[in-house]
Amino acid sequence: MKKLFIFLAVFMMQAVMAHAAQPHKTLREWGFPTGIFPTGQYNAITDVPGVTVGHVTCIEGDSIRTGVTAIVPHQGNIFRNKVPAAIYVGNGFGKLAGVTQVCELGNIETPVILTNTLSVAAGIEGVIRYTLMQPGNERERSVNAVVGETNDGRLNKITQMYVTPQMVIDAINQAHDGPVEQGNVGAGTGTICFGFKGGIGTSSRRLPESLGGYSIGVLVQTNYGGILEIDGVQVGQRLHKHDFIDHVRKTENVDGSCMMVVVTDAPLDSRNLERVAKRAMMGMAKTGGIASNGSGDYVIAMSVAPGNLISDKAKTITSTVLANSEMSSIFAATIEATAEALWNSLFMADPMTGCDGNHVDALPVEQVLEMLRNR
Repeated sequence: MKKLFIFLAVFMMQAVMAHAAQPHKTLREWGFPTGIFPTGQYNAITDVPGVTVGHVTCIEGDSIRTGVTAIVPHQGNIFRNKVPAAIYVGNGFGKLAGVTQVCELGNIETPVILTNTLSVAAGIEGVIRYTLMQPGNERERSVNAVVGETNDGRLNKITQMYVTPQMVIDAINQAHDGPVEQGNVGAGTGTICFGFKGGIGTSSRRLPESLGGYSIGVLVQTNYGGILEIDGVQVGQRLHKHDFIDHVRKTENVDGSCMMVVVTDAPLDSRNLERVAKRAMMGMAKTGGIASNGSGDYVIAMSVAPGNLISDKAKTITSTVLANSEMSSIFAATIEATAEALWNSLFMADPMTGCDGNHVDALPVEQVLEMLRNR
């Protein structure tokens, strides 16, 4: 009997370890590609040339579950060679630092930082310190740091304000190209999406040469609610887990936020980048997001076309930009990449227990896959 018990214990331990060792897969890697356009090499925002991403993940004790994610649009001095940009507000219950200057001037001059709601100030300080450390920037007296957030206060003891300016600098300095970590990392460490563990997600699209051959990459920080749909399947309804279900069964939280960053190498000005940013919200709608009253849903869109970077020393600017009639394929690709990035944030996340013992389950992937197979 003792030998049998030991055998069963070892078998169960091996089974648990094998399960834990199974790598996460994105929706596409599970065999469910979405949309009509192909992805880039990594199916990530880093498929756009020159774009890098860095994370600092903060998991300490039983109450710190937060972090920082940095998106670096190009590898030069961003302050000296600014990036055409636009911001669209789907619902404005949030804190996005730097938004008014971007809207006024149509460019971004720093890496874009994502973190938690009460760490925006640390994000600003970190970005400013990083910018002033770059050669030629030492005497600048104004830096427009772009820092977005979602509220991870259910899993993270957010009032401790654990994130520091140095963590922000570290995230920027650690930014790299190639594959991007997703799920419970960086700014997505403690976030929740549709009642499941959310996090960081990313995806990309590559247009055919006949449509310009441009790349469009999206990175998201998901912490929002609604009625989850995956590739047209009503997952939230079938799992009986969605917003407003309190009117039928039990209470779920309606509110939350989502940060979406879109980068393309298509030569776009700030006006058409705002149009692109609006389409990212349509991608969010494909996932069942509703941009609820208490949700901060923001899209930051940038063009890194090398010929259109804006030199701070230029007295006149001559840019080559796409005509309005060439925008539709970029709109479609943005919608596709945004939706897939949002779904990937769920597929790549782990369950998590955090502040005050609060626990959030991961998306039940096997159940969802069965729904997709038998739609």
